[in-house]
Parts: sequence; C-alpha cells; structure tokens
Amino acid sequence: MIRRLASLLSGCCFMGLLMMAGSLSQAEQPATPYEGTFPTADSKKGLQVELVDDALALGIRHATLNINLSQAMLPGAAADDPRVIGYQNATGTYTMNGDFVRGVEQQLRPLSDAGVLVYAILLTYESDDPDVNRVALHPSYDKSAPNHLGAFNTETQEGREWLAATIEFLAERWSRPSGECGRMVGYIVGNEVNSHWFWSNCGRVTMEEFAEDYLDAVRIVHTAVRSKATWPRVYLSLEHHWNIRYPGGDELQAFPARPFLEYFAKRAKETPGGDFDWHVAFHPYPENLFEPRFWNDKTATDTPDTPRVTFKNLHILTDYLKQPAMQHEGATRHVLLSEQGFHSTPDKEGETAQAAAYCYAYEKVNRLAGIDAFILHRHIDHPHEGGLNLGLRRRTPGAADPHPKKPMYDCFQAAGTPAWDETSKFALPIVGLESWDEISE
Repeated sequence: MIRRLASLLSGCCFMGLLMMAGSLSQAEQPATPYEGTFPTADSKKGLQVELVDDALALGIRHATLNINLSQAMLPGAAADDPRVIGYQNATGTYTMNGDFVRGVEQQLRPLSDAGVLVYAILLTYESDDPDVNRVALHPSYDKSAPNHLGAFNTETQEGREWLAATIEFLAERWSRPSGECGRMVGYIVGNEVNSHWFWSNCGRVTMEEFAEDYLDAVRIVHTAVRSKATWPRVYLSLEHHWNIRYPGGDELQAFPARPFLEYFAKRAKETPGGDFDWHVAFHPYPENLFEPRFWNDKTATDTPDTPRVTFKNLHILTDYLKQPAMQHEGATRHVLLSEQGFHSTPDKEGETAQAAAYCYAYEKVNRLAGIDAFILHRHIDHPHEGGLNLGLRRRTPGAADPHPKKPMYDCFQAAGTPAWDETSKFALPIVGLESWDEISE
C-alpha cells in the first residue's frame, strides 16, 4: 500500500494531492530504462525561451531551459515539508523541491507537447541555504568569483550521491513515454566551462585539475540519465576561445577549448568506465560580443590554430570532431549551438546589422552537417547583461508594448519556412554575398 501511494503521489497529474499530503514520496521508477531513440526535428531553429507562447508562434524546434540544481535539492528538509517530493535509490532517500520542479515543467511541457526538443542547462548557483551549498557546490568554490555559479560537488561522497540522485529523479520524470511531466532530450553539464572561474567556479585550478573534476560530473550525469532512459544526450559546454583563453582570466581561471577537449577525451578513455557518448554544446559568439558583423572577425581564421571559433569559421569545430581520436565508437559526436546571439545598438542601422547577422549565421548553420541546432540567445533584451542587447525583442518597461519586436524577430520567424528567401534577401549585400548559395560547408 505504501509503495502504491508513493507511486501515485509522484505522478504529475496528482500535484494537488502531493501538496496536500506533504509527506515523503518515492518517485515511480521504471524497472529498466525507458527505451527510445533521440528525436529529430525538421529545422535547426531554436531559442532560449522566455515567453513560451511567443516562442511557439515563432515556430521554434529547439529550446534550452536553465535548471539550477541548487533549487532542485532540499537536503535539510523534513519529510513532511509540503514542498518535498522524495526520491529513493540504492544510496538513500533524497528530498527534492517539488515546487521548483513543477515550475520548470510549466515551461517544459507546453514546449515538448508542441514537438520542441528541449535541452536542460544544468547549473549550480550559490544558495542562501548552507545545506544546499554543502551538497551542490564544489568545496573549493570561491565566493569572490563573479556570477555566483559554482562547479558541481564531485569531491565528497555526499555531493556525488546528491548529484546522481537529482539527475536520476529529473531524468525519470522528463523521459517518461507519456510526456506527462514534459520531455527533456538533452542535459548540458555546466556553462562555458573553459572559462570556469566565471561560469563553473571551483577556485583557481589548472586546466587538468578542472577537467578531472568536470569529467567526474559529466560521467555522473551521463550514468544517471542512462539509468532512466536510453536516448537523451549529455553535452559539455564550451565558449568560443579555441586556441587562446578568455583574456579576462589568467591561466588558473580560463583555458582554450581545444586543448581542454583533447585532454577530456583522452582522460575519458583512461578513467574507470572508459569512453562514453558525450557531445558538445558550443557558443560561437562573434569575437567582439558588441559587434554582430562576425564575417569581419579577425581572430576566426580558416586554420586549426585559429584563436577563436565563431560563426565565420564554425567548420573548424565540426572538422575537429571528425578525427578518430575524438569520436565515440566510430561515430562523430553531435554539436549543439546552445547559446549565442548578436548585439544591436538602439538605432535602425544597429538592429538591421543584428538581423543580417542572424540570417547569415542561420544559412551557414543550415548547410553545415554535424550541427543539430542553433539556439539563439536571447528572446528579450536583458537589463543586466553588461549593456548587450541580444534579444529578438527590446525591453521597454512601462511602455504600452513592453517587448516590441526588432527586425531580427521577423527573420527568425521566417527561418525554415517558405517566407525565408524573401525575408532574408535584404541581408545579402550587408554580408557581402549575392546569393546564399555562395556559402559552402
């Protein structure tokens, strides 16, 4: 009876009952992982979604949602805490934040019900709760670091077990064939980890030290996901500094993506468990984030030693991953462009350049095999993004229309539709082409 009640309470259709009960429940778990194949989409068009209805009206096929694991965990909660959903595995019983998870699912389910492929960006923000920080944040997290984003706690047994249990719990809910809680097709581990000090902090460490910890985290996530479903993908997250490090950090705060990938791939083969099917989430922003005209990038060259990989020379990344040493069981790893965008100055010329940059980038990605999705950042200009205006919509608080459209909005909406050729042709003279057919892979 207890087992049946626990299973009942874990179902998404019984949220109200769970909240009324306020007791620890064990998530219903499949006897074997959910079987399936990775779904396909008819377009590479994607967006980091803020307005779900608007995103669906834009015809997106891919989306990312930030998942702050520090909010998903409730390690200090009592079993009768009304927020709690319990999860039990071989290592113990874990208290998860049902309010947070259901809040994510309010965004996730409408997207996945519409056929959008949704990917989770797994993050660990510093929390006000010391119990959460103890299990979620790397013990060497430096509180003086910007952005309050820590690396995953793979150092302590407790941290490893909480990370595994939390991902198991989420993957079980978000891989169900019924889709009752929404479907998550991929898990991106951290954010721009080759600039770890800023986006995945575990103190001042060498590339090798960080990579060893990160490999542990990626393997834990992969194992946890695979214990619940055979088909979702797990991704590393890297930014565009390829053979140079981010100049805002020193050698213990940032490192180039290429040597990091080489070291990660080598160590994955050497460590217990061996190689596994990890993939790459990459951010090919222009070399200057305030200049959308990436076709003029000087540090994105057509050679393997290029300082940066941007939209101008994106094939450098896909060519690199075709090497046998980088493949998994003879298959080339998948690439997801999970965060990148184009700045606009608040004038007609700036917004036209932003729109042209999107058109050119979309055409390049559409023709480049090995790229699964191009997920634009952002949906709406953000007031705290260092002065960058990357959105499809402006932010005008207090105005009759708080989020008016920019020219890029219409281009984005037309991408992948019969209206594309007519809508995008304005961009050709701006980017220096007579036809999109001049673009080669």
